[in-house]
Amino acid sequence: MTAFLASIGYNGWILHVLLALPLIGVVPLVLAPAERAKRIALAVTLVEFILSVGLWWSVETISGTLQLTSSTPWIAAWGISYAVGIDGISLMMVLLTTLLMPLCVLGSWNYIGQKERGYYAMLLTLITGVIGVFVATDLFLFYVFWEVMLIPMYFIIGIWGGKNRLYAAIKFFIFTMAGSLLMLVAILALAWSVAAKTGTLSFDYTHLLANAGAAKALAPWLFGAFALAFAIKVPIFPFHTWLPDAHVEAPTAGSVLLAAVLLKMGTYGFLRFAVPFFPSVAASPFVTNLMLVLAVVGIVYGALVAMVQPDIKKLVAYSSVSHLGFVMLGIWAATVQSVQGAIMVMIGHGLSTGALFFLVGMLYERRHTREISAYGGIAKVVPVFSLLFGIVALSSIGLPGLNGFVGEFLVLLGSFGVHPVSTGIATTGVIFAAAYLLWAMQRILFNKLDKRENEALTDLSGRELAVMLPLILGIVWLGLYPKPVLLKIQPAAFKYVESVRGGPAALDLVQRPQEPGR
Repeated sequence: MTAFLASIGYNGWILHVLLALPLIGVVPLVLAPAERAKRIALAVTLVEFILSVGLWWSVETISGTLQLTSSTPWIAAWGISYAVGIDGISLMMVLLTTLLMPLCVLGSWNYIGQKERGYYAMLLTLITGVIGVFVATDLFLFYVFWEVMLIPMYFIIGIWGGKNRLYAAIKFFIFTMAGSLLMLVAILALAWSVAAKTGTLSFDYTHLLANAGAAKALAPWLFGAFALAFAIKVPIFPFHTWLPDAHVEAPTAGSVLLAAVLLKMGTYGFLRFAVPFFPSVAASPFVTNLMLVLAVVGIVYGALVAMVQPDIKKLVAYSSVSHLGFVMLGIWAATVQSVQGAIMVMIGHGLSTGALFFLVGMLYERRHTREISAYGGIAKVVPVFSLLFGIVALSSIGLPGLNGFVGEFLVLLGSFGVHPVSTGIATTGVIFAAAYLLWAMQRILFNKLDKRENEALTDLSGRELAVMLPLILGIVWLGLYPKPVLLKIQPAAFKYVESVRGGPAALDLVQRPQEPGR
């Protein structure tokens, strides 16, 4: 496969095509009749996914450095370039994004009743913004893609959301924009500080990373600006208040993408920019203890609040706050195991929570209510739905053999040796997750079938099964055989740990990464 991809020049054009194709697809989509919009969107997103799969063989992750890099001057006078590249972490995020996009189109097939062309145009534009965030290696370009992502998601929530959609969309926009502006100031200050030392104004990632010490005097402030922008996006407690509203009001595809992909932009930002640029600040006792406290509070608080939610969609939203707390714990423990675990939680959460939101949306289409009390005993009438709901819920709990277990186990394993108290408290989040999800399953799927409306429920259609099957396969595959993914992300985890500790990451008692057989 690698030889074939090289023979067609795949490495030279793939990242550019992945960024451009969705925007190109918007043109025929908005010009075509409304009834064809979803078919065009499905075709574009399927091609996008198929093209992205080749990255698995094409990206050599063994070095832990950026691959498939290219740079073209954009605004040369200001040192701004169109520069892209990819490593093991961004590879997984790109594949997760391109996998979910055609599923979101299929999941929206019968749900969007108005302005369909505009809706699918926003989805395609969102793809470019999200993939751009994960592959941009020029910080100004990264900021541009970060903002490109914000606009379509605002419209997806604000136009096609629920009855309180405008409030949720504006809240999402204000929170994200506030963090974005701080990040822009930090990017400009870092670039100018480095330029004062080197004599070259550039926003290139590797150039700024190599010379970030020039901003030593400003480092705490710059780290704070980056960290706040990313903390809002994760979101870390107490910056999470926009998330439940956005999830509840967004259409199903919006909730899926928000939880599965957009939240990971925040954790990706910590791994790629905030911590590597300012490792001494990030590793300081004050910042480390603060982030550990916020991570652990997020894990426990998110789980406890999820437990008392009467709305199933809001329950899943708060569960995201808890799960992303595990990611932050793994990032700040800064061992190879914990960082690998954090990335695995990012991937696993994308699959499991994305699947949960799809299932909640399918149920809502049938009953037009998300109140848990409105259900009960539906396993008797929708057995396939109930089986899939059970599998996904158990994966979110972290049942061994499913994807959720791998990431959380590695986070706890890697964190315990360096932060045993925080890890011990975080472990309760696993117990609470079992409590709120198993209790939700009992109330929705089991108990008595005592509501007449539920007796008329229909099981999943072929289209809905097509949406769920790839996610279920991913959940089971990552749970039973995570080795290929772990090998892909391990070199980047080593690089991250070495940048934080300032020394060899081999102290983590993990062998240096070996590239899997190709």
